[in-house]
Amino acid sequence: MKLWQKNTASLKEVETFTVGHDREMDLYLAAFDVLGSLAHTRMLESIGLLTAEETIALHVELKKIYARIQEGKFSLQDNVEDIHSQVELLLTETLGDTGKKIHSARSRNDQVLVDMKLFLRNELELTVKAIEPFFQLLQQQSEKYKAQLLPGYTHLQLAMPSSFGLWFGAYAESLVDDVITLKAAYDVVNKNPLGSAAGYGSSFPINRTLTTQLLGFADLNYNVVYAQMGRGKAERVVAQSLANVADTLARLSMDACLYLNQNFSFISFPPELTTGSSIMPHKKNPDVFELIRSHCNRIKALPNEIMLMTTNLPSGYHRDLQLLKEHLFPAFRNLRDCLEMAGLMLSNIDVKDNILTDEKYKYLFSVEEVNKRVLAGMPFRDAYKEVGLDIEAGKFTYDLQLNHTHEGSIGQLCTAEIRKQMDNAVAAFPFAHVQAAIDKLLS
Repeated sequence: MKLWQKNTASLKEVETFTVGHDREMDLYLAAFDVLGSLAHTRMLESIGLLTAEETIALHVELKKIYARIQEGKFSLQDNVEDIHSQVELLLTETLGDTGKKIHSARSRNDQVLVDMKLFLRNELELTVKAIEPFFQLLQQQSEKYKAQLLPGYTHLQLAMPSSFGLWFGAYAESLVDDVITLKAAYDVVNKNPLGSAAGYGSSFPINRTLTTQLLGFADLNYNVVYAQMGRGKAERVVAQSLANVADTLARLSMDACLYLNQNFSFISFPPELTTGSSIMPHKKNPDVFELIRSHCNRIKALPNEIMLMTTNLPSGYHRDLQLLKEHLFPAFRNLRDCLEMAGLMLSNIDVKDNILTDEKYKYLFSVEEVNKRVLAGMPFRDAYKEVGLDIEAGKFTYDLQLNHTHEGSIGQLCTAEIRKQMDNAVAAFPFAHVQAAIDKLLS
């Protein structure tokens, strides 16, 4: 029987439609459902709803289930509705009536909420840890290629000289801000909703502070109505933080596709990292970057998708929220795959030397010539006009030597300072505290 079922079963068509893909999505939550039950049962013992013997027996079986999940040997039986039902069924089969006691003082609503928050918290940690090596690679390439100049563009028109040091370094620093937004999302999900039950609390004298500590949460979602309102909001906030990382990768991928194009010809890759054409033997296509771009653009659509799926919902739980899982959950793996593939490509990039010696790039140096006149004492507007007239008259001359010295420029990339920003952003996450709490819970 379903957790909510009494004597009347739903029509088969209704059951099939309402369950949808939720069973397969619940497998993402399996390990976290067990962690939530470990904390909840310890709390139930503390208020006298479980004996010490019952708690020990439940914890032994819950840890066995957790181990099976970690080994990839766990699945939902065909007649079981969701992960919560499966865990309770396994406990009941082994422990009898003791297994039926674990649902006291909670609802499927706060049970899935705590599962969700634990899952999102863990996925955000994995995402940050996937960003770190990619960030380091960008910084390494920035330093390696800092002397190689390339055109800078505005409006996709030639603008001013840039460098591969600046190009790689720009995306490294972009990831710093992306990680800061991941931390904001982490702070939102790192609050405990357990004990809010169906959204209106419980008449049991539960200890919500205890489960908060046991699960390593930073704090509570105190108001039980808001705890339920956080469903949908947490997913949207997390999706936005993923979208920021995705936007960085999508823009980098677009640059790479342009720079590989023969009309630019700034970079190249080994043949095994590109693809060919069925009829054009010369083709070396940037399929990896094109697919990263598309995957990431889809992730960028997620916040709006979740926003629209939760539009005009009143307070309290609504079944609409179930569908958010199948949109959000796979996005984490997709984003990490994109980070890994972008890292593979950029680890094997070949940067062309002496790009700016081609005369077609000469007007990139117009600002340099204006600035030289200003440094010699000419007012800026007069210098600007003089260089402009030289260009129109075909008399413009320029020098390839650059002297950019300020912070963040071609001559001073500030790689160490950007590294410090990333170190500080990552250090703000309480990963060690959370892991210690989970390890203690499982010990």
